[in-house]
Amino acid sequence: MLTNKKLLSLKPKSKMYKVSDEGGLYVSVMPSGSILWRQKYRVAGIEQLASFGPYPTLSLKEARIKREELKKQLLDGLDPRQISQSRKRSTTNTFRSVAEEWLENQSAVLKQNTLDKARQHLNARIFPQIGNKDIADIEPPMVLDVLRKIEAQGMNETAHRCKQRMSQVFAYGIATGRCTRNPTSDLARALKPVVTRHRAAITDPNLVGELVRSIDAYAGQPTVAAALYIMARTFLRPWELRFAEWNEIDYERALFTIPEARAKGREKVEHLVPLSKQVIEKFRELESHTGHCRYVFETLVKGQPFAENTLNQAMKRMGYDSETMTPHGYRAMASTLLHEKGYAPEVIELQLAHKQRNQVAAVYNRSARLADRKKMMQDWADYLEDLAN
Repeated sequence: MLTNKKLLSLKPKSKMYKVSDEGGLYVSVMPSGSILWRQKYRVAGIEQLASFGPYPTLSLKEARIKREELKKQLLDGLDPRQISQSRKRSTTNTFRSVAEEWLENQSAVLKQNTLDKARQHLNARIFPQIGNKDIADIEPPMVLDVLRKIEAQGMNETAHRCKQRMSQVFAYGIATGRCTRNPTSDLARALKPVVTRHRAAITDPNLVGELVRSIDAYAGQPTVAAALYIMARTFLRPWELRFAEWNEIDYERALFTIPEARAKGREKVEHLVPLSKQVIEKFRELESHTGHCRYVFETLVKGQPFAENTLNQAMKRMGYDSETMTPHGYRAMASTLLHEKGYAPEVIELQLAHKQRNQVAAVYNRSARLADRKKMMQDWADYLEDLAN
């Protein structure tokens, strides 16, 4: 019979040896020094062997409890091997495990910003409620309960986003044989509708002048101040700018090339952004702060650009809340004023990198009207400068 004192005294030998406890429980002492719990038992007269884990990770008391559990399974007419296999399958069939596998596979398809948001929704709003449930056992009412709790917080759009992500996970579960149906498909009309709200944007030239002056006077972190300055003059999407890398900036050609992996839409076509003289000058100023880094807007955390909400907070500190102006609103601001100034809609749309209707058009248009766009972007930067003076 084993005791804690005896277990502690066991030393490895040149060959594995066994030391017995009671009821078929014993330890195998390996030449490497590992001590492993084993349990002998019989099913239909045939001797079987169960592995419980290593000592001291699994204590003597815990190993004996597992021995008694196994004996009870045998008394109930159950096969411990089948139960063990079922438990192993259940850990890979949980909604969480399937979702994490799906996320890993999507990392080569989705933009980093989209992937981060999907992971955030899963971790914060979905996993706590159904993450540990077998994906095959999840029914529409369970999914609806998750979504209703999100709606109760007034976040209808988030509820729809979470439903979309769950649907994608269930579809992946069906494809990999972990479940046979997608319960979100029964909830088509169960959620509250999303009221579309356009992002706030300033389009009055006098107010735009005030905004540009506020940006020029911003006294926060150099990377954030530069991002605000450049965003106003390039009207890029926030994540397109946040993840800018120094090797994407070409001073000689006056171009910022956003690679396919970060491009908007499914076309995954690189986007060329002409740089005005003012923007090039701002990038050069920023080199003294982050020129040695991978990311243009890298923070004190090595290898990471500033957080998604940083620009929103900077706007608030300048006196612009989400009802007045947002970082994404620079796009609407530029589009409105450039149209008013008489620029060709095609040139404006190309520079905004709005989604093309087909792949051929997207590939062609990545450099289409580039000379016209270069002129427009320089004129836009000059125009903002004039408004601010």
